[in-house]
Amino acid sequence: MNRRVDTLLRAALETVQGSALKPVTALPEAVRRRLAGAPIQIDGNVLDPDLQLLLRLEGFLPGAKKQSVATARAHLLTASKLVAGHPRELLRVTELTVRGSDGQLGARLYVPRSAPTSRGGLLVFFHGGGWVVGDLDTHDAYCRDLAEEAGIRVLSVDYRLAPEAEAPVAAEDAIAAFSWAIEHAEDLGADPSRVGVGGDSAGGNLSAVVAQQCVLRNLPAPALQVLIYPAVDLVGRRPSRDLFAEGFFLTDHDISWYRDHYTPDPAIRSDPMVSPIFGDLSGVAPAVVATAGFDPLRDEGNEYADLLQSAGVPTTHLYEPTMVHGYANILTLPTQTQAARTRLTTQIRQALNPDP
Repeated sequence: MNRRVDTLLRAALETVQGSALKPVTALPEAVRRRLAGAPIQIDGNVLDPDLQLLLRLEGFLPGAKKQSVATARAHLLTASKLVAGHPRELLRVTELTVRGSDGQLGARLYVPRSAPTSRGGLLVFFHGGGWVVGDLDTHDAYCRDLAEEAGIRVLSVDYRLAPEAEAPVAAEDAIAAFSWAIEHAEDLGADPSRVGVGGDSAGGNLSAVVAQQCVLRNLPAPALQVLIYPAVDLVGRRPSRDLFAEGFFLTDHDISWYRDHYTPDPAIRSDPMVSPIFGDLSGVAPAVVATAGFDPLRDEGNEYADLLQSAGVPTTHLYEPTMVHGYANILTLPTQTQAARTRLTTQIRQALNPDP
């Protein structure tokens, strides 16, 4: 039976055209649950069956195991297209350059149809990918969806990646790019007082660093920090790292592989520029922290949310017990994944676009 199901899944994956998973997601819910297999329950949480099915499909993609940097980058681009769906139509998408810590960086500005013509909210976005993979294209669909659903402008920044640029280059790029966005907010059609910073995974790490360093360096601070299942500790190891070491998109091997490329010198890993969990949280921007129940980074994200609250930082913690690392980028799945993404978008909209 398992072999027959695997054959069906391979056939379904081969029918995928462009960026849509519709041949699979259009199946009746009962069929999707059967293809997904027996429910997975760990640590008191039950995995969303649609994500469980997607995990099976992901195993058929080439390059899922991290080997070379080039292979890993190609795999993420392929996977991102698979789960992106059809790109949202926006009012305008503009390629531009922003200031980095040493020269110019590529960036992409997303202006939704629902945004005010000027002086609305803006989120400076840093993509995930372990500081090694990912780019403007791997997160294009999510930035489009976020911009349109939240009614804000999104500025996605193509910071420099490891191993070509080791830590803390990405962090310095993020600080410089965010400061540039504040300085040019009105040119971008945004209100300088409504500019937030955010990102997923490694991008969440960079966003937390930006929020801290703006205070320490006496720079204009973000109105909001959005930390989507962030990696905040490159030193410690918590139980979720072992509970979800394999089989949930981000693996224990992946985490070590990313860390070793970004920080080949272990001595830098405890620096708050790399591991913001060791930084001073006093006075940092209000936060929205999203974590997932089936994520090896779950426990450090939960701990960081608790530390923010203990430091007196207004913090909304969205814990999604049925989700996996990367759920925000999975735009093609119905029900639970869509609902989790909507909860996140709602918090961003209320903070950066309170009176659309």
